[in-house]
Amino acid sequence: MARKEQTPRKEELPGEIIVTDTLDLHGFFPEQVEEIVDAFIKNGVKLKLGRLRIVHGKGKSRLKFEIYKNLKNNPLVTDFYDAPPYLGSWGATIVELKS
Repeated sequence: MARKEQTPRKEELPGEIIVTDTLDLHGFFPEQVEEIVDAFIKNGVKLKLGRLRIVHGKGKSRLKFEIYKNLKNNPLVTDFYDAPPYLGSWGATIVELKS
C-alpha cells in the first residue's frame, strides 16, 4: 500500500502583531543582528519611544558584541548600556533614542 504524501501546512501569521519596546534576539544568528536591530530602532523612533530594550542573553556575548558594534554607529541612538538587574542585567541592553 503506497503512502499518501502530506502537503506541508503553511504557518499562518497572527492577525495582529503587538509592537513593544523590547526585542528578544534569542534564536537569531549574529549575522542577522544588524538588519533586525536597525529595523527595530527605526520603528522605535517612528513610534516615539524614547527607550528600547534588546534581550540578547548572557551566553558567550557574541550577539551583544554585534549589537554594540551596530549601536555605536547608529545616528538614531544617543546612548546604550546594560539593563538594570530587574530587566535582564548584562543579558539585555537598554537603548536611548533621539527624540
